[in-house]
Amino acid sequence: MPVTLALIIVNVLVFCAMLLFGAGLWHSSNGIQFAWGANFGPATKDGQWWRLATAMFLHFGILHLGMNMLSLLDGGRLVERMFGSLRFVFIYFVSGLTGNLLSLIVQGDRAVSGGASGAIFGVYGALLAYLWQQRHTVERREFLRLFWGALIFAGITIVLGLNITGIDNGAHIGGFIAGVLSGGALVQPLDNSGVLGRYRQVGASIGQWLCGMALVLLVLTLIVAIPAPRYRWSEEVMARDEISAFIGADKQISRRWSALLDDAQRRGASFDELAGRLEQEVVQPYEDSFEDLSALQLSPSAPSAGTLAALREYAEARRDASRALVEGLRAHDAEAVRDALEAASRGGARPPAPGPRRSP
Repeated sequence: MPVTLALIIVNVLVFCAMLLFGAGLWHSSNGIQFAWGANFGPATKDGQWWRLATAMFLHFGILHLGMNMLSLLDGGRLVERMFGSLRFVFIYFVSGLTGNLLSLIVQGDRAVSGGASGAIFGVYGALLAYLWQQRHTVERREFLRLFWGALIFAGITIVLGLNITGIDNGAHIGGFIAGVLSGGALVQPLDNSGVLGRYRQVGASIGQWLCGMALVLLVLTLIVAIPAPRYRWSEEVMARDEISAFIGADKQISRRWSALLDDAQRRGASFDELAGRLEQEVVQPYEDSFEDLSALQLSPSAPSAGTLAALREYAEARRDASRALVEGLRAHDAEAVRDALEAASRGGARPPAPGPRRSP
């Protein structure tokens, strides 16, 4: 079982590496899992399809890892011996990828998911397919023990997933079905002797073709059925960067605004001189910031959508207040200047704080 052991070692090494970079022993946050390649609809469907594979090697805690690795050791050593190493690798990865495809449909772009369980369910599905195809050649007691053991394991885990939040049942079910079909397509009859054996060989060959075609149809159906993301992760990242840049720039502009007013009062600068400096160092930066924020295309479902809308209103209010102040200074209208300063004060000395962000 060299492949089974290799997969277990890789999963454990990835978990240890994550611990070194801030992951928790008992539980890791969605943000850390996402950074390491977990499956997350808005990012995966936005072109980061590699997450379907990397998510198979990520675990949210030591218990999650331990349960999966024990299950992989128990089932993988049997299935690898039954199918051979190369076919076992195919079953494992096809099951894991198919499970993560179904997860994209079921999770609804809200959950960050990871773990080897989809691939492991595929291993147990392949075990069932093998035992059923070889039921005439496997000793009855051994057949019943293995077959019902694998079936009960899969059934109980799926039922638990339907009743416990946080379990990615989409990956489990998708992986299990893919494992049954890939196992059915790859299994080789043990007994081809005699007339009965040849009939079984013909029937097995037909079953293999049917399972293979069903597997291809399943994968194609899931790919076509993947819904569009509620929002695109690349746009969310761009919005977060722009929000951070604006908050930093606003602090500098606000300090510059106050400094210009204090300096003009101390030196007795003329209204026209102050107006020119305000227009260049306050009004224009707020105008540019408002245009940059307005140019961002972000779905209302995105985590930063509310913050972005609030900052647009804030930038617009600060721009309008500073523009009114400049116009009042050039018109030498003391009342207009006072009104503009009051409007700037009502707009808030600080931009609204970013709201809590949803996963990841």
